Amino acid sequence: MSTQKFATEALHAGHDVTTNGGTRAVPIYQTTSYVFEDSDHAANLFNLSQPGYIYTRLNNPTNDILEQRLAKLEGGIAAVVSASGTAAINTTLLTLLKAGDHIVASSSLYGGTYNLLSVTLPRFGITTTFVDPSDAKNFKDAVQDNTRAFFVESLGNPKLDVLDLKSISAEAKAVKVPFIVDNTVATPALLNPIAYGANIVIHSLTKYISGNGTSLGGAIIDAGTFDWSSGKFPEFTEPSAGYHGLVYHDVLGPAAFIAKARIEGLRDHGAALSPFNAFQIIQGLETLEIRIKKHSENALALATWLESQEEVTWIKYPGLKNDPYHDLAKEYLPKGQSGIITFGVKGGFEAAKTIANETKIFSLLANIGDSKSLIIHPASTTHQQLNPEQQESTGVTQDLIRLSVGLEAVEDLQADLKEAFAGIK
Repeated sequence: MSTQKFATEALHAGHDVTTNGGTRAVPIYQTTSYVFEDSDHAANLFNLSQPGYIYTRLNNPTNDILEQRLAKLEGGIAAVVSASGTAAINTTLLTLLKAGDHIVASSSLYGGTYNLLSVTLPRFGITTTFVDPSDAKNFKDAVQDNTRAFFVESLGNPKLDVLDLKSISAEAKAVKVPFIVDNTVATPALLNPIAYGANIVIHSLTKYISGNGTSLGGAIIDAGTFDWSSGKFPEFTEPSAGYHGLVYHDVLGPAAFIAKARIEGLRDHGAALSPFNAFQIIQGLETLEIRIKKHSENALALATWLESQEEVTWIKYPGLKNDPYHDLAKEYLPKGQSGIITFGVKGGFEAAKTIANETKIFSLLANIGDSKSLIIHPASTTHQQLNPEQQESTGVTQDLIRLSVGLEAVEDLQADLKEAFAGIK
């Protein structure tokens, strides 16, 4: 069968039972290293003339199954998994960029990513211009001679802005730079950015794909659609000193980036995913489609209820008909709008903190995408390192509460919030 549905691929892609001892479940290959047949076999593996396993920092059979499955579900040619979502972003950017290079990024980003781009990478000579992503022209206007990537979140966290990926992709293509999309909040069950022009897709596997709050992980998926021979990326077209003069584009063609992300990115930065975590993430991935549907249904029902609560001054959820991103959500997220809601409350900063403190079912913690419902006040936590102007550009206001709506009964979630609201009167 050449084309199978998402639910089928999520359960089977990448796992050949005939080469894994007949195991129906994906086995955990909890090993650091692999025995070579002889010295020549080892030499062939190290010089990349023969595929195989060397050391789990580079590849591992359990991780390999997860990588194949994710690539299949996102419509890419290959994937590399990493120790966390942040590791996936960092490995991607450091595989592509060097000192003196520049990124144009959406201002609507998770606080940790914003900090990586605005504070940490500049120490290595890589700078970022943040733009309002609601107009693709803003990306074009921010391009410099040294721009080498566009970076966005498909569904911003916590701003919940749905981006017009096709338009931004067109601007990236016009200036011959890769379009990188973090698809963590939407997941491949709701949105495939590659279908709209993304060249590289990133995930924090810790979130919805794992779905149970137990395992950190990240992923990089390569669409195999970017031309690395444009002249802007000499690391792909000139001999690599790290691999005896290997020219990535000549030898690996469309897979040049993802190969470099593994054999240099994982080798040199070391952000490898534990095989046990890969196994745990696979368990979550197998039920992603049915879970994200329920997350989306619960979030829409809860958002609709919040609209009628007197304590709530505003609410954002792309599934709501009056949401500014509802039309884009119908285009890009017709199967559901994921499980994140943000809203403001009367009383501002202190009232929002009080509500986050008082919920009993919603757990106060810094994560999203768990099967259990979560709550946080970003202005005092995930985005506190940003100045007021930066917070505003990312969509964080002093009164904002972010909910990650889980799989509990909606009526119980409503009752939990209603009781917490009573604490600010």
